[in-house]
Amino acid sequence: MKFQRSYQINLEKQKVWQLLNDTKIFKKANDWIKANQKVVLATVIQTWGSSPRQVGSRMIVNENGDLSGSVSGGCVESAVVRECIGIIKDNKPFKKIEFKVSNESAWEVGLACGGEITVYLEQIS
Repeated sequence: MKFQRSYQINLEKQKVWQLLNDTKIFKKANDWIKANQKVVLATVIQTWGSSPRQVGSRMIVNENGDLSGSVSGGCVESAVVRECIGIIKDNKPFKKIEFKVSNESAWEVGLACGGEITVYLEQIS
């Protein structure tokens, strides 16, 4: 019972942290949009195995490559930033990207630990 209670408290702390982080991200996105910058919202929509961020984690990226928030870390995060800038340049409204251990690029983007992650990218205004 003690473990279950501790788990519930940690889960509640994660929810509060996520809410505070989302508030910060959306405020920053709003500032960038008001400054006439193009912005992409990246959201983790699926994970499997070892993943540094949970489903629902978010990051924003503007056309200059500035970012706030996090969807993974390390090489995966830099690949997500490149993809975000790419959909801005190509004027695409959205894109889904997957990083899997089975991909040839798994070692390149830092998924050697055995995890998989799917991130949904969408331009916001």
